[in-house]
Amino acid sequence: MAVAGLTLTACGGSDSSSDISAPESENSLLARDPADESTEPEVALPTDTPTELIITDITDGDGDGAVEGDTVFVYYVGVLSSDGTRFDGNFDGEPFAVTLGQGAVIRGWDEGLLGMRVGGRRQLDIPADLAYGSAGSGDAIPPDSAISFVVDMLAIVPAIDAADEPELNNLQTPPLTELVIEDLVEGGGAEAEAGSTVVVHIIAWRGDTGERLVSTWSDPRPATLTLVTDGSLPGIVDGVPGMKVGGRRILNIPYADAFGDEGNSELGLPEKTDLVLVIDLFAVF
Repeated sequence: MAVAGLTLTACGGSDSSSDISAPESENSLLARDPADESTEPEVALPTDTPTELIITDITDGDGDGAVEGDTVFVYYVGVLSSDGTRFDGNFDGEPFAVTLGQGAVIRGWDEGLLGMRVGGRRQLDIPADLAYGSAGSGDAIPPDSAISFVVDMLAIVPAIDAADEPELNNLQTPPLTELVIEDLVEGGGAEAEAGSTVVVHIIAWRGDTGERLVSTWSDPRPATLTLVTDGSLPGIVDGVPGMKVGGRRILNIPYADAFGDEGNSELGLPEKTDLVLVIDLFAVF
């Protein structure tokens, strides 16, 4: 979707040897600076080769557990259960997002992440038949290998129905010289701050005509943005902090803090055109 352009700056718009990752959504974007990541945890090897999925909660976490259809954001490290050889992980990179129950990851993950709560850490010891089976995965995971993961749950976003996209009219705005913020719904959850990673759905309009340009609501996986300079549009970086999870906010962004003199042809936004965004906030981490 063209909405990926919303994460570019105004002027311009971990290696994995296994196949754990689903194809990346066009809304799935760099989440945060690797320099901010915590140290990768060690994986305790099982005493015996797993023949069934073994789930061990190291830290319980808080809130409701993940269910099928939820999109979860996690850090993880994976090793061979037999000798601890590391084959994959992202603690030194960006969070991994996956929608559970869609077969986008190995069965050991689709089943093993159910019930995890935000802030939780879980070990999954996965038998070969719930992992990569007799085929293995490249040179990293031999055939018929059991594998073990430690997974940290950062955020859980419930499934979104495209029919729930907010219907808004009259978003045309006079020429803007500064960012104008209007809260339509006050959230009650965690608050976004400068530097946060946020999980959002976004609808964009032309400020001069009120023409709707693009929306992420047709994609079941929300957009992930970092509220840092060069991580997104200045209008988003300045306009989202202070929102709380569950909130809905209109950002009326002057073109200088959006796509500048050039506009964005991919979005259908002409040069020197103000941008109006409606943002729903689903998670902060």
